[in-house]
Amino acid sequence: MTGGWMAFVESNTTGTGREFCAAARARGLRPVLLARDPGRYPYAAEDAVDTRTLDTTDPDAVLRTLTGLAAAGGLAGVTSSSEYYVAAAARAAAVLGLPGPDGDAVAACRAKDVQRERHRAAGVPVPGFEAVADADAAVAAAESLGYPVVLKPVSGSGSVGVRLCRNADDTGDWAHRLLADGANTRILVEEAVDGPEFSVETFDGRVVTVVAKHVGPVPYFVETGHDVPAATPGPTARALGETAVRALSALGLGWGAAHTELRWSAGGPVVIEVNPRLAGGMIPVAVRAALGVDLVDAVVARAAGLPAAAPAPGAGHAAVRFVRATREGRVSAVRGLSAAAAAPGVLAVRATTAPGRDIRITHSFQDRLACVVAVAPDPLKAARRALAAADLIEVDLDPVPAPHPSRERAATR
Repeated sequence: MTGGWMAFVESNTTGTGREFCAAARARGLRPVLLARDPGRYPYAAEDAVDTRTLDTTDPDAVLRTLTGLAAAGGLAGVTSSSEYYVAAAARAAAVLGLPGPDGDAVAACRAKDVQRERHRAAGVPVPGFEAVADADAAVAAAESLGYPVVLKPVSGSGSVGVRLCRNADDTGDWAHRLLADGANTRILVEEAVDGPEFSVETFDGRVVTVVAKHVGPVPYFVETGHDVPAATPGPTARALGETAVRALSALGLGWGAAHTELRWSAGGPVVIEVNPRLAGGMIPVAVRAALGVDLVDAVVARAAGLPAAAPAPGAGHAAVRFVRATREGRVSAVRGLSAAAAAPGVLAVRATTAPGRDIRITHSFQDRLACVVAVAPDPLKAARRALAAADLIEVDLDPVPAPHPSRERAATR
């Protein structure tokens, strides 16, 4: 490795976290993972990635560690594959004179109510909304906006805590649950937008592709798959892309990767939220497979001040499909991964659980136990291949053992 350290502040627990480190190595850089608990990321040990253990929520601790790396071999760049740390990485990069987005703009973007206010002020189409701090206010906001409404934390990702509410009882109950756990001090109440869901993947403010998103049954919004690129008419794709770029501009974003989620309503595109980071859910893998554009490599290169790679040939279309938990239990076996990987057109198969782990239904991305990426020259064939391969994967569950009475008593002493 001759290009110095490439630092990653925390990581995705699955998917692109591992690929970020691999991309850094392919660029001649030495990846290093800064984490409170490096053991949360098994790929670091499996791939012999250097780690540094520190309080990554402490900006001074992050800067000290990065400064030490700069003195010990040079620091090429710093970024993060975790939504929760992209702002911290950006701010550290600015202090050290390294490439990065505007850390304040990234941080503001993560507050969904601030994001919505800036979009509304700039004329970007968004649902009607109100941020509230108690259940009574949530019901009042819902009554004013009109049912159905969607409730969600003002800060979060992966559909955690997001739910459709059709009446005052639903709204009050869900608001109380969101506010009672202590993680949320405010929640967002917004108009429910009817229509198909898309995401627009951009890089440096330019549209890379439009992705069609598949979502599970209401009242929740768990993503069950993606199609790259979306099989949608050209004018629709252009309108979605143009709206996403406007949404980024209104937030002071446009450096590097962004993932903007929209719905196509009766009146056209409506922005649901902008994420100032690379997409999750294996979308970057599908984009690379379908279009030959390596967004993971692009993020690493941009953060290190290196030129982007030219696109490679792509298969034309790719589809991602997830295997989701349908009941709770303890994983005893994950079967069918090899068969899925050998299925026609399958490019990647990944399990996100393992024997011994407990499964709880959360109605969020955490319910996804495995995924498949398949390719084909046309979108329908790619989707059929991905779904057929996903159907080959089975996760066996046993009941979770009840705590032993003596151990339970000891734990409460």
